[in-house]
Parts: sequence; C-alpha cells; structure tokens
Amino acid sequence: QVPLAESGGGLVQPGGSLRLSCTGSGFAFSTYNMAWFREAPGKERELVAILSDIATQRYYADSVKGRFTISRDNARNTAYLQLNSLKPEDTGVYFCAAAYAPKYTGGSSQSEFEYWGQGTQVTVSS
Repeated sequence: QVPLAESGGGLVQPGGSLRLSCTGSGFAFSTYNMAWFREAPGKERELVAILSDIATQRYYADSVKGRFTISRDNARNTAYLQLNSLKPEDTGVYFCAAAYAPKYTGGSSQSEFEYWGQGTQVTVSS
C-alpha cells in the first residue's frame, strides 16, 4: 500500500498553471502536516511548501511565494499544490510528504517526514 500518491504533473508553458494532488492512505491523514518538495535535475531536493494538520499555518519557499498555494481537504485525505505563473526553473519532480504534527519540530529536514509519495514530473517549457 502506497501511503501517498501524487498526480497532476505534466508539461506546461511558462506562465501556465498546474494543480498537483496528493492522496494519503493507511495513516491518520488529519494528524499530519503535509508538505511538497521538489527535485530539479542535478539539484538537491528542496522544500516548497508546508501546511499544518488543520491548515492554520503555512510556509512557502521564497522562490514560490505569491505563485504557489498549498491546501488540503482532510475529509478526502488529500493535499493540493496549485502552481501558477510557472517558470522554467520550476521544472522538477514534485514529491508530497507527511510529518506527524505532534512530533514536528518546524524544520525543513526530510528526516522529519515519515511518509513520501513517488513523485510527479512538472516540466515548464515552451
């Protein structure tokens, strides 16, 4: 059983939009902070956004502020990442990850996240 499954990636032109989805199963989704990371070719995986378990706190990397929006629907065990005004440098594999909220220390370390998806490719190119 895959704990997290992403979908919604694809090829889009610069300035375009995509909506990524991440559906959880096999764990108490509503007690986990949800995050999106991305891994560009030749670069380390980086944190893009985090949303707390009950959606009261959000964090965005400076590179995506004002363009990306993270959200969640706990009734559907699903987290989302809306990507607007996409740039070629947004290209990469996007992963969702889950960190148990009561134990989360607030850092961006990948070790904080217990569950990971398999990733979905986002390519921004004309």
